[in-house]
Amino acid sequence: MINTTILSWVTFVYFAAFVFYLFRMILGREFWGKLATWTALAGLVAQSVALIIRWKTSYDLGMGHAPLSNFYESLIFFAWTIVLLYLLMEWRLKNRSIGVFVMPVAFLIMAYASIAPGINNRIEPLIPALQSNWLTSHVLTCFMGYAAFTVAFALGIMFFIKQAAGNDSSKSGAFIRRLPSEYQMDELMYSCAALGFIFLTLGIVTGSVWAHYAWGSYWSWDPKETWSLITWLVYAVMLHTRLVRGWRGRRMAIMAIVGFACVLFTYLGVNFLPSLHSYTN
Repeated sequence: MINTTILSWVTFVYFAAFVFYLFRMILGREFWGKLATWTALAGLVAQSVALIIRWKTSYDLGMGHAPLSNFYESLIFFAWTIVLLYLLMEWRLKNRSIGVFVMPVAFLIMAYASIAPGINNRIEPLIPALQSNWLTSHVLTCFMGYAAFTVAFALGIMFFIKQAAGNDSSKSGAFIRRLPSEYQMDELMYSCAALGFIFLTLGIVTGSVWAHYAWGSYWSWDPKETWSLITWLVYAVMLHTRLVRGWRGRRMAIMAIVGFACVLFTYLGVNFLPSLHSYTN
């Protein structure tokens, strides 16, 4: 199908964007940074078009659902939200250094969706439990939260790299000098974690309402639900300790990385466990 062909090419576009961001960090020429931004934007537009085509095809086949219903589509949408959120952040902050850490995540997700064995990329009818208007709102809020947590994770990695290089800029390479200050990264980590926490909260609430209509219970301690709650609690602790205990810097970076590990297990790990969500994202 044309949409899967476009999405396969988008994978290489995101890799190219990462390479251009890397060139910008190493060589220090804004030409590479601008090229990276426009490449990432071109990939995002192409991916958006592919998702719209996939959505329209679903209606043409008489299924009529958003492209958010199986593992393949959730991977594609996850990458889309990451790139969208990052580009909005880049535009707002006028800082391209985060791209060299965020774009590889989007590329790896797209690559996994394209080449991993056993992933079904066909458009198929929704099973009865998924035939609900809550599908779009639940998936959208969850993945916007996941995307924000991904950026917070990238900032956590950047923080440790910056800290490991030390404060003597004369001894640091050009790559390190172009990273934001530790203070800036700490503030951005907190902002991304707070944004992700809001979206994840909305995702859990919409998922609970949807579960009530689908299965007759708001909460059933399904593995997906349990790990969503664990992830929510990790970020709740992260935000609480920041506001009440004044945690900053290294502790926040650790929490951002631990939280993202919980996100990955919530999204990928529980698929290997018996679950009501085993057929979804």
